[in-house]
Amino acid sequence: MSSHRDHFSSALSMALLFAAAVASARAASEDWPRFRGTDGAGLSNATTIPASWTAQDYNWRAKLPGEGHSSPAVVGERIYLTCADPETATRMVVCLHVSDGRTLWRRDFPSTKYRHNAANSFAAASPAADADGVVVTWTTPDEVTLLALDREGRDLWRRHLGPFTALHGSGSSPVIVGDLAILANEQGDFQTTSRPPDRQPKSSLIAVDRKTGETRWQIERRTTWCVYATPCTRQDEEGRTELIFASTSHGLTAVEPASGNLLWEIGDLLREVVSSPVVADGLVIAGDSYFMKGGHFVAVRPPSKRQGTKPTVAWEIPKPVPRVSTPVAWDGRLYLWSEEGTIACHSTATGQMIWKERIQGAVFHGSPVCVAGRLYGISSNGDVIVLAASDKFELLARVPLGETSSATPAIANGVIYLRTRTQIFSLGGKKPGPPRSPGI
Repeated sequence: MSSHRDHFSSALSMALLFAAAVASARAASEDWPRFRGTDGAGLSNATTIPASWTAQDYNWRAKLPGEGHSSPAVVGERIYLTCADPETATRMVVCLHVSDGRTLWRRDFPSTKYRHNAANSFAAASPAADADGVVVTWTTPDEVTLLALDREGRDLWRRHLGPFTALHGSGSSPVIVGDLAILANEQGDFQTTSRPPDRQPKSSLIAVDRKTGETRWQIERRTTWCVYATPCTRQDEEGRTELIFASTSHGLTAVEPASGNLLWEIGDLLREVVSSPVVADGLVIAGDSYFMKGGHFVAVRPPSKRQGTKPTVAWEIPKPVPRVSTPVAWDGRLYLWSEEGTIACHSTATGQMIWKERIQGAVFHGSPVCVAGRLYGISSNGDVIVLAASDKFELLARVPLGETSSATPAIANGVIYLRTRTQIFSLGGKKPGPPRSPGI
């Protein structure tokens, strides 16, 4: 009886410590620790970011040592970015200072060049960061690499997660939840089902210890198509954190972050998953990019123990929908930015369209964010589009950055960071002096 009590006490203590770590990370919401910020929501309440601006209004802009589509992660005074050399595929992790964009450190990692979709990049996955440093990932056909560096760029640990198979390259970003670094390593291509069992790509969800890199849990997944989505987090009706994954083979899956235990799952929803899931008004919303049928978005109502209900589909948005960009939700409305240059506003409660407009000459691969009731997104040709987040279309600004972009803006401590293919811009907050341009 005593050993059973001790085991229960130990498990409870671990759960409480994990919950405290998650709460601490969420409390530091002025940071932008991962792709699309806290919980993957793409939201900020900053009031120091302008609705329109000129080139003279930037705090600074910095030239990056390579190219990339990844988005910045910002913790404290450090900005973490990934880049790559398109000719050699050398991967780079760069740390800049928020005050002036100067490079604090840079690490280069020789890698293998391989063929991927022309719209993808060798630096597609965004970093995840916390007070201890940064976690990054990249792939080659021979291996999936998951790597942690400390605040000064020194190696903490490195994991090699086996070979990688995909038609278009990779893109799923790591996340840090509590004391875990988590990666959705779901792969596959159109030949997956025809391969013999011993040559099938190996897909899994994996959580490793944030400090040591040791595997804490791993969930095998059926292998069909590569998944480019990054998981998000939500709090259930009891206030407990759920980690939400979207995939071709399993639909929407919720797991307990500390243990990896399956909490709920609803399948047969999605085909080719590129955009990431989001949580809005009690629903989990995800989309697919299946080109043969034009894709769709679906909203799922999670199960409720109080009401004794299972996960159910609440509504669907049929084609055409964004294939790449992740939507953002604000004040009962969901905003979808598409590759065709259209922006659509839907009700989060019903999925019904409220308005839809085309931005002339725009294509969107990066995802929008919402900042204090305004939407910011970067078009592929490098224009920042600013809209009012309202039930009527209102274009507030269109500001050129002068270079192509597939990145999503990051907002931290009242400043928005805009990444293009080879540069990063800082805008907003309280400017200490005239604009600076390190490296330009």
